[in-house]
Amino acid sequence: MSKSEKTRYSDSELQEFKAIILEKLRIAREEFTMLSNTLSNSNANGTDDTAGTYKTLEDGSATLEKEQTNQLAARQKKFIDNLEAALVRIENKTYGICRETGKLIQKERLKAVPHTTLSIEAKNRQY
Repeated sequence: MSKSEKTRYSDSELQEFKAIILEKLRIAREEFTMLSNTLSNSNANGTDDTAGTYKTLEDGSATLEKEQTNQLAARQKKFIDNLEAALVRIENKTYGICRETGKLIQKERLKAVPHTTLSIEAKNRQY
């Protein structure tokens, strides 16, 4: 590694990434809240007045929809956790350093996937 090769992002660059992450975190938390609210609200339409066959179909559909919403909420929670971990790495000044190669992850990749801990090089090795 040459002396001119950066080993970490500057404080100003870290602040740029922090702003990107905080905005993504705000949006992710809003979406998670909406998904959580959807899960906590019971079916307001009800199926009490419909015939048994239709009630069974609607119940099955509602169950599938609830499972999908649960999966989306779990995925969103994991995304939030990953973004929060990225904020910790910014505070520690270790943000943007590939956990496999020890090299800086490209800015373009971090802007697209701000919670990543792997460079493209390391990610490609996984396949």
